[in-house]
Amino acid sequence: MRLTMYTDFSLRVLIYLGTNDRQTLTTIQEISDAYRISKNHLTKVTFELGKAGFIETVRGRGGGIRLAQDPEKINIGTVVRKMEDDFHLVECFDRENNRCPIAPVCGLKGVLGKALHAYLMVLEEYTLADLLVNKEGLQQMFFEQPEKVVRVPTPLEPEI
Repeated sequence: MRLTMYTDFSLRVLIYLGTNDRQTLTTIQEISDAYRISKNHLTKVTFELGKAGFIETVRGRGGGIRLAQDPEKINIGTVVRKMEDDFHLVECFDRENNRCPIAPVCGLKGVLGKALHAYLMVLEEYTLADLLVNKEGLQQMFFEQPEKVVRVPTPLEPEI
């Protein structure tokens, strides 16, 4: 399973905003600069995050964006489900456009469906707060000198 860049950017925006307190407003430009990604892309992402209720936008002079909820209440699985266009791992997952001739008798769809379900269930186990366990390191990366940050493994990293 691979997430779209749109969902990746959505998660990055939430992580960035989660490093601040909930009262602090941040601009899209600040996030764009921190991640070195297009401000135009982030504008679209933040619009959707706002519509979904994950962030709050404040218009006008001195405006910006901030988390609309505490990080403990923002479920990663929910974010991914709302931000992804679809979960068509293979052609046969798309009922309208499926042209695979063996789809009616193939067992692959069931196996991949089970794998997708497990993937989403793991994401459901985590909140934004879980992704912020190294908040100080994230703040250093965003706001200080990233080249001097000492990498500390987080408890969520898989053993590979």
